[in-house]
Amino acid sequence: MIVTHIIKATRISGAERHILMLLPGLRQQGVDARLLLLVEPDKPMDDMVALAEQSGVPVERMQIHRDLSPLLINRLRKYLKAQQPDVVHTHLIHADTHGIIAAKLAGIPTIITGRHNDDSFRTQGNIRFLNRILWRLTTGGIAISRAIERFMIEVENAPTEKLRVVEYGLTYETATPEQIEDARQRLRHELQLPPEAVILGMAARLVEQKGIPYALDAFAKVYRDYPQAYLVIAGDGELRAQLTDQASELGIRGRTLFLGWRADMIDVMAAYDVFVLPSLWEGFGLVLLEAMSRRLPIIASRVSAIPEVVADGETGLLVPARDVDGLANAMRTLLSDRVLRRHMGMVGEDRLETHFGHARMANATIQVYREFSGLEAENET
Repeated sequence: MIVTHIIKATRISGAERHILMLLPGLRQQGVDARLLLLVEPDKPMDDMVALAEQSGVPVERMQIHRDLSPLLINRLRKYLKAQQPDVVHTHLIHADTHGIIAAKLAGIPTIITGRHNDDSFRTQGNIRFLNRILWRLTTGGIAISRAIERFMIEVENAPTEKLRVVEYGLTYETATPEQIEDARQRLRHELQLPPEAVILGMAARLVEQKGIPYALDAFAKVYRDYPQAYLVIAGDGELRAQLTDQASELGIRGRTLFLGWRADMIDVMAAYDVFVLPSLWEGFGLVLLEAMSRRLPIIASRVSAIPEVVADGETGLLVPARDVDGLANAMRTLLSDRVLRRHMGMVGEDRLETHFGHARMANATIQVYREFSGLEAENET
């Protein structure tokens, strides 16, 4: 079975990281999974290409110059006509719009759309209309969570018989206690923090979706009661200057550290004591699985798919979005109870292994391909 995945990428974020884990898993299971990246002229995504090639995934690039391009649809049609994959699997709005139409015109027998988020722009009338048309052209769709499945049905009128849910899975190596302790010491040394510092940590793009201003407001309510508590934010984005100004205005600049984007993000996370993600919406939250892989208790918003990932009261604490007092109370609970932090972190790692394994994700995706195409995937790579 040959499956061509198409996505427009401008950075390696949740959906892109998912693809970089899914496609090698599919190939290990006998699917000839290939990647076609739609890239902007000034963003060739060399880093994503390199990572795909390192994992043995064939990857090609095609430039996209505007949000809607009949010329791109025609180029994709010719490309797919020449490649003749059994399945085309598109991801995100640009690849859906161009890839689904092109695959239909190329006569590809099975067209799957992967749905990764419930961004508010998808509720706009023109986008809803577009997606309703695209659903008529697809063979089936994969939602990454029950929350996304509901969103697709309610907002886009997606046919329920075409929808299947396959949750994200994580490729990771279990960290030993020694590795975690080493990461803790290295980050505290780098940031010139005391060895006993307790870190509330974040790893996210600094954008509206992630709800970071509410975390700053909440930390400002609690930091005086916990002299060893620090808020560490790894990531970059359009709100960085605004967030640093907010931290200064709140009087927490000395206890709030902005690291910028880090290539060693998983090691940075391993040094945290609590992981915080107060998102306003979240299609899944792959970073939550990464936090669980490092035995971190989680404080997060009770929105979208997050309650499907974080077991409230077991692997972390969930609060309503934008609820500063709720976030502050959750911070107090975990800052004051080291035993609870460790217990939730261990339960989280067990939940990751049980529910969100990488092999499970690949196998479930293959089952969707088989169901909608009628093809088997047997030793084709």
